[in-house]
Formats: sequence, C-alpha cells, structure tokens
Amino acid sequence: MAILVNGEGIPLADYEADLTRLQMALQETGKSMTPEEQKQTVLDNYTDELLLAQAASQAGYAVSDADLQARIDKIIAEIGGAEKLGEWQSTYGYSDDSFRVYLKRSLLAAWQRDKIADAVPTTADQVHARQLIYQSEVEATAAYTDLQAGTPFSDLSKEQDPVLSGDLGWFPRGTLTQPVVEEAVFALQPGQYTAVIKSDIGFHIVFLVERDAEHPLSVEARRMLQEKALADWLTQQKAASTIQILVP
Repeated sequence: MAILVNGEGIPLADYEADLTRLQMALQETGKSMTPEEQKQTVLDNYTDELLLAQAASQAGYAVSDADLQARIDKIIAEIGGAEKLGEWQSTYGYSDDSFRVYLKRSLLAAWQRDKIADAVPTTADQVHARQLIYQSEVEATAAYTDLQAGTPFSDLSKEQDPVLSGDLGWFPRGTLTQPVVEEAVFALQPGQYTAVIKSDIGFHIVFLVERDAEHPLSVEARRMLQEKALADWLTQQKAASTIQILVP
C-alpha cells in the first residue's frame, strides 16, 4: 500500500501509475514540480478522494455495478468506442479493474462534494461597499484627512475611479482577496468609513453603503463559499482521521 486513510488503502501500483500520469500532464502543459511536490500532490488527491468517498458511503450513497457500467458506457459513447477507451486506459496506465476502482471512488467523492456544495445557502449576510485605494500611505492619509474635514466620500471615489466610483459591489465574508479589509468593512455601520487600512496590495479606505443579512449570493460568491466549505470540511475530516503515508 502507498497510503492508508482510516484503514482503506491505495495500492503502491496505483500510486505509481498516478504519479506517472501527473508527470505526463506536467510535460504536456509545460509546467514543473519537484519530485516531492509531485508525490505530495498525488497523496493529497488520494486523501481527499478517500475521505469524500468514505463519507458518501457512510451517508448511505452507493454505486452499484449497474451504475458503474452505465457510467462506463457513457464514457465509451463520448470517447468514440470501447477501443478508444482501451487506448486511453493503456496510455494513462489503467487496467480495466483499476479504472473501475478509480471511477467508483470518483463517483462517490463527487456525490459528497455536491452534498457539501449544496449545503451552502443561496443568501448570506453581505455588505455593499466602495473603496479608495492608494499605493502611498501619505496619499491615503491625506484622503482620510479630507474625509474627516467633511469632503464627501463620493467626491474622492469618483475622482479616483470615474467609471465605477470605487464600487466593490455586494460581497459576503470570506470572498475579498484582502481579509484585513473585509474584517474592517464588516465592523462598520452603513454610512461609516474605515481608517486607513494597510493590505498586501496598498492602502485602503472603505465606505459601507448598505448591508443586508440575507442578500442573494452571486454565482461567483456562492462558488467561492462552496470552495471554502469543501476546504474546511476536508480540514476537519483530516484532523479526525487516521492517515498513514507508506511510500518513502
């Protein structure tokens, strides 16, 4: 075995085949990874898939032989025939048996992923905000001084951004690229603005336009929250699981 997750293992031969497939993909795309990064990527993928598949089974979801065959028949139709599938399996190091095992685990894992994603609500506590952003702290401080003296935020934001006036739109927690800015915005009341905030990309002053505890999520915002929900779920499962890496 190459890895055991809660007692369920991946044979060393499957691990080596997956490693080869990753190396082929890297070669095709022109990307590079160190041998240690390649190893970790394959092992991480196995860990995630096994945890997801195990959770699906524990929840009562099952992939029958008929379900599996139906999926294989669909792949055969899409790829252009059984011979084409056989060629693909040969190219990428799958036997008929190992492909069926891989496909069954993938279907179980996909079901659990969908379950986690579907649990993310379609609405969330969100804010609508505008921002000023500067590369210089001196400029940001000067703008803050102007605001404190009574200059409307809209005047400064329109001057800096004539098209959007610094509009960040609506967003929930966990979606801004700069968490320090997000944290400050959610501490405001509508009509208030932050002090100068230093982030990795500059110096911000953010104005809270409005807030809605159950504002509909955009497709992109919900996707980001679904990805976060999956990452959080996997982190929790790994902490509660027994994972043994057996390859050197």
